[in-house]
Amino acid sequence: MGWRRCALAIWAAAAIVWTLAAAVGESDAGELERAFPIVEPDYGHTKLRLSKEGLEAIQRINTPIAAVSVIGPYRSGKSFLLNQLLSLSCNKGFGVGHMRDTKTKGIWVWGTPVEIDVDGSKVSVLYLDTEGFESIGKSNVYDDRIFALAAVLSSVLVYNLPETIREADISRLSFAVELAEEFYGRVKGQDVAFEPAKLLWLIQRDFLQGKSVQQMVDEALQRVPNSNGDKYIDEVNQIRDSLAVMGDNSTAFSMPQPHLQRTKLCDMEDQELDPLYVERRDALKQLVASMIKPKLVQGRTLNGKEFVSFLGQILEALNKGEIPSTGSLVEVFNKGILERCLTLYTEKMERVSLPVSVDKLQQVHDLAEDEARKLFDKQHFGKHYAAQSFLNLDEEMKKVFRSFGLANEYQSSKLCEARFSECEDKMDHLQALKLPSMAKFNAVFLHCNQSFEMECVGPAKGGYEHRMSKMLARSSALFIREYNNKLFNWLVAFSLIMVVIGRFIIKLFLLEIAAWVMFIFLETYTRLFWSSDSLYYNPVWHIIVSSWETIVYSPVLDLDSLTTLFLSRWAIPIVIMLSFLAIYWRCIGIRSRIGRSLLPLYRGSYRSSSRARTD
Repeated sequence: MGWRRCALAIWAAAAIVWTLAAAVGESDAGELERAFPIVEPDYGHTKLRLSKEGLEAIQRINTPIAAVSVIGPYRSGKSFLLNQLLSLSCNKGFGVGHMRDTKTKGIWVWGTPVEIDVDGSKVSVLYLDTEGFESIGKSNVYDDRIFALAAVLSSVLVYNLPETIREADISRLSFAVELAEEFYGRVKGQDVAFEPAKLLWLIQRDFLQGKSVQQMVDEALQRVPNSNGDKYIDEVNQIRDSLAVMGDNSTAFSMPQPHLQRTKLCDMEDQELDPLYVERRDALKQLVASMIKPKLVQGRTLNGKEFVSFLGQILEALNKGEIPSTGSLVEVFNKGILERCLTLYTEKMERVSLPVSVDKLQQVHDLAEDEARKLFDKQHFGKHYAAQSFLNLDEEMKKVFRSFGLANEYQSSKLCEARFSECEDKMDHLQALKLPSMAKFNAVFLHCNQSFEMECVGPAKGGYEHRMSKMLARSSALFIREYNNKLFNWLVAFSLIMVVIGRFIIKLFLLEIAAWVMFIFLETYTRLFWSSDSLYYNPVWHIIVSSWETIVYSPVLDLDSLTTLFLSRWAIPIVIMLSFLAIYWRCIGIRSRIGRSLLPLYRGSYRSSSRARTD
């Protein structure tokens, strides 16, 4: 019994949860079955702003979205027409006004999208009601913003016109035509621009004088003769010519008035309406459904959140400046593409390991710039006004290139300064050689110059090459002067050493005489008969230099390095050892000689002694 009670309790709890969830779902669905504002006018009724309430309803949609907008003059029956398309009554659907002022402010959306099947895919269709044109207390700029926003957002744009087509109605299409030329006038098949809104001319008129509605539209769009050169007629004729861009995206449809008593339409059932109107209304529903395609932006369909983001971009462009322009709209949509192109350019430039030569950096810049421009040409929005976006891209790439140029100069200066300092240190070290060697100097000089030429690259190389040549010339002149002086002093010291060796160590008289002759020659004869400069250019001196170079330095043996190594490692031990030997010789050696000189020498044998014992 206990487990049965538990099971019943669980089942009851699940039923309650399911009932609550269903109730919440039904309440949410019920809340969405009404019209919501998505775009509202500002306080001055000149610009537009987003309405959070309506956007939240759109953001819930996860399927691809298509939008059907109805535009036209105020008091032309747009809201009533939308209710008819949605099969809604006036009390439940969009608000319908019968007063002289406009009922709809901004743009409104029906909260529950109509789901249809398009080419095997589920599409959510939003129906948008727009504020009428030419109403009291508004500017033409505001009407242009409403019209442009509906033209860009929609998949189907229903241009609701009562009775006939006026010149003002055609003029109002100028913005839509310009948008069509900019955004839709691209090569077909590319998936970068968004699809144009299909324009549906809806003429509400009881009779057309024996003409079809398409003939009426075609006649209205024919060029008007302008023999007087009227500027306004020229502008309208240009719009007429440009409407050819829309091509197959333009369709005409006529509807009679639903009833003579228009103020009582909301109270009438279908049976009370004109039968021809009901027939044409149902045909219009089918026509609109056949024209609906999901909204495509850059080749992708939009869900609710993406549609709201798209709407925000459009408003940003249309509110830019006092007058909405196609150029501002193009700039906003090209903003993301410019960022991608600039990122591509920067990535290509960052692959270069700085520093490099100016020509190399310019070559990489040209290649990266070419790829960025190709990407922009492939993906950009607009045709005429895209030139400004292209100039913006070019300016941004120039800024990045200038920053890379400055970085290249810095890295080049840093590298060349390091190589210059290394060579300068090596030249200073050669000046302090204990055993100077011209061959060693020339070898280090050549290696230093070659390494500098190979490793120092970039824009700073020219300046550092000049500094390098001056430093090497100065070091070479100083080394040659010091080299001759040091070599002369080494020869004088060598002659004196040979005098000491010949006199006290080897005790070779001829060696001592030759050393004295060399010393006297260097100290007296050269000073008396040769100048210091002429000595160094004398053939005898060249022989001496060649001999010195052979002894001191060769690619295999560097006597100066060995001497430095010897003195650094063995100088102190040798001095200590010589000092110890000197002390030993001084103390022990002399004492032993003194002892031998004081004691008598006994040279005879003890056993062989013939002396008689006295004991």
